[in-house]
Amino acid sequence: MYNGRDMTELSMMSIKEWETQELAFFHHSLQQMVPYLNSEGQTIHREIVEEIISRGGLK
Repeated sequence: MYNGRDMTELSMMSIKEWETQELAFFHHSLQQMVPYLNSEGQTIHREIVEEIISRGGLK
């Protein structure tokens, strides 16, 4: 189970500063809710995916 910073704290910092486990957790969480996300949620999810890709994916 994820035991790290919550989205409130993470939203106040650059996504480039997020740890890989944070990206993975929130990507998985948002991926399950894609049909229900508003435009802001979709933007956050897209930025997470782009950051994961820029780091070479998840291992």
